[in-house]
Amino acid sequence: MLVKWIRCTVVDRRGFERGQRKWAGLLGEPGFRAQGGGWSRGRQDVAHIFSFWESRAFYDSFMARSHDRLASSQAGTFKNAQVRLFDHRFDVKTGFEARFTDADLIRVALCRVHEERAEHFVLMQEKVWNPAMAGSPGMVRGLFGEAPGSEYLVLSMWRSAAEHGKYRTERVERLALRAQTEADVAALAGDIVDMESAWTV
Repeated sequence: MLVKWIRCTVVDRRGFERGQRKWAGLLGEPGFRAQGGGWSRGRQDVAHIFSFWESRAFYDSFMARSHDRLASSQAGTFKNAQVRLFDHRFDVKTGFEARFTDADLIRVALCRVHEERAEHFVLMQEKVWNPAMAGSPGMVRGLFGEAPGSEYLVLSMWRSAAEHGKYRTERVERLALRAQTEADVAALAGDIVDMESAWTV
């Protein structure tokens, strides 16, 4: 499965939201699984969109055919769009499904890892971070993705901000020490996203 993550700065909020609803046109696309997103909790003008495709081939075909027509309704409503593609490596909690309907919040982390530490980082994700997140009440589902250049995506969906907050305060520092995260990670960027149900396709 291919995961697409778009982060952009919105300059016309109403126009952007109106355009976001037009993406319902994705539903008939071969290989399309789901799309959803929302607003950054930290920066009110930043929007995040996540979409899931069965494979890179289906995604490339969509980009060549239908993408520009669907995207045209949002022209001029945002700037600084950053688009990243990741291959799904494994689930965080078993049985990842590409759907957004039962989550209120998404936590997204982008990790650029020292190349010589990449193997260790992936192993720690499986052995330390995944079980901790999977065992947290309120964590609905998640995935771990990989892009060229030792870049990794950790995406988790949560039922509520309160439940995600409990996981963070209780466990993150302890887990980071155990997983030697500081030694593995060259750069870490992330955000917490409040889901907008109207954007879900």
